[in-house]
Amino acid sequence: MKNKDFLSISDLTPERLRSLITQAVGMKAEGWNSLLGEKILVLMFEKPSTRTRVSFEVGMRQLGGECIYLSPEEVGLGKRESTADVARVLSRYADAIASRTFYHETLEILANNADVPVINALSNLEHPCQALADILTIYEHKQTLQGLTLAYIGDGNNTANSLLLACAMCGINFQIASPEGYEIKESILHTAQAYASAIGSEVICVKEPRAAVTNADIIYTDVWVSMGQEAETERRKKAFAGYQVDSVLLAQAKPDAMLMHPLPAHHGEEVAENIIYCQQSAVFDQAENRLHAQKALLADILGGSEIYTGYR
Repeated sequence: MKNKDFLSISDLTPERLRSLITQAVGMKAEGWNSLLGEKILVLMFEKPSTRTRVSFEVGMRQLGGECIYLSPEEVGLGKRESTADVARVLSRYADAIASRTFYHETLEILANNADVPVINALSNLEHPCQALADILTIYEHKQTLQGLTLAYIGDGNNTANSLLLACAMCGINFQIASPEGYEIKESILHTAQAYASAIGSEVICVKEPRAAVTNADIIYTDVWVSMGQEAETERRKKAFAGYQVDSVLLAQAKPDAMLMHPLPAHHGEEVAENIIYCQQSAVFDQAENRLHAQKALLADILGGSEIYTGYR
């Protein structure tokens, strides 16, 4: 890792990303250990969460450490107290901070003022912990990464940004179909294209979902309306009409294509009713793998240990 903060997938080198996936595979097989005994992680959330909170809390406990949760009501970053001061204070109590924020700039302020590592548990720009779990899930199902093709259908949001970067680092071709005005952020796209060019994969942006999923090994989608975008609901539903992943679209991909979604899913919107329960779905494997990927990340940041080898 370039530094001990983890705000973006691009804070990793391609080699470190592959190492984390290897470690996650090993830790998933091993279960509990005491690697992070006497370590404390503070979870500081401006947004509520199910998977992110539980996976971090369980992960720290399975590694022998402790977790302290600060709810949105308790935090009040920049309101009750300056973000910089909160970072300085928590650095005196804990060994790391994982923060789920509305704005990526808040994470940057935390990282610039904390004396301990800061982890992005979600921001409006990226969701890098989700991307780690996604790559782990793909590797488990396909037993390889290089040369696969992932079709992303929908909003070029924080999840898409991190997943694109991770895929480009791992040699996975990334084909995204988004309506006009909802494309991947240009700066993220340029960074990913540089990674892809170096490793020999492709990044392709199209408008038509069928063009993206043709011959894809993985179909991935996410909600049309994320938390904090409720005022845009009707406009977004109109823009994304025709971008639903259903059995017809899934059939355009390879016969053994896997379906992925980071959850929570809005059934009947971005995914057809019940499709995430189909045989091709890896959705709940993704959810479980948040735990194992984050354990590998925490061990790397707080334990500094590269325990597992054998990634291929």
